[in-house]
Amino acid sequence: MALTKSRKEALSKYDIEKSYNLEDASKIVKDITKVKFDPTVDIAVKLGVDPRKANQMVRGTVSLPHGTGKNVKVLVLCTPDKEKEATDAGADYVGLDEYIDKIKGGWTDVDVIITMPSVMGKVGALGRILGPRGLMPNPKTGTVTMNVSQAVTDVKAGKIDFKVDKYGIIHAAIAKASFESDKIVDNAKELIAALVKLKPSSSKGTYVKSITLSSTMSPGVKVEPKSVEV
Repeated sequence: MALTKSRKEALSKYDIEKSYNLEDASKIVKDITKVKFDPTVDIAVKLGVDPRKANQMVRGTVSLPHGTGKNVKVLVLCTPDKEKEATDAGADYVGLDEYIDKIKGGWTDVDVIITMPSVMGKVGALGRILGPRGLMPNPKTGTVTMNVSQAVTDVKAGKIDFKVDKYGIIHAAIAKASFESDKIVDNAKELIAALVKLKPSSSKGTYVKSITLSSTMSPGVKVEPKSVEV
């Protein structure tokens, strides 16, 4: 496949086979990102786990110190007594039955859904729609809670959830390319520290096998795992 001019230019600025420290990798990603919009910076961390084994499933949440740079659209499915609390905290959409009906009709134009334990019976029926899109509320990620205002505040401030995929890789959007490189580094370190804390006791050998940084439209830049001190 022929390389585009912009991709050729990007690949001329660094060695695609070389692993860089996190600081240099974040600067390279910023340097090789040449698009008219502000793309997302993504991190991919390959872990030494077998996700098919329940005791090696890695999932959790982390609050990024500088946020994601993205305006996160939040839907709160709650009872009427919680609606004002959710709205005051900054939720974009608040309600229950009317939004459940909208979702059943195919509407999923949100980034995060937060709900309460008492209405999970109704929300659970949406699993086939929300599950594949990664939108299903889950107590483990703090999106099924009685404290809906805190949950909304956390998500709006940069709290993200992550889950290892079937290949043992964690993918996460951690910044925007317009961020200063040290803020990209801070956010990446915060995520990696969270992953290290969640290392399953049954995971043997090297845990953090590889790290790659990229932006929406850029090639990947390899990060030397040992350079990320957590």
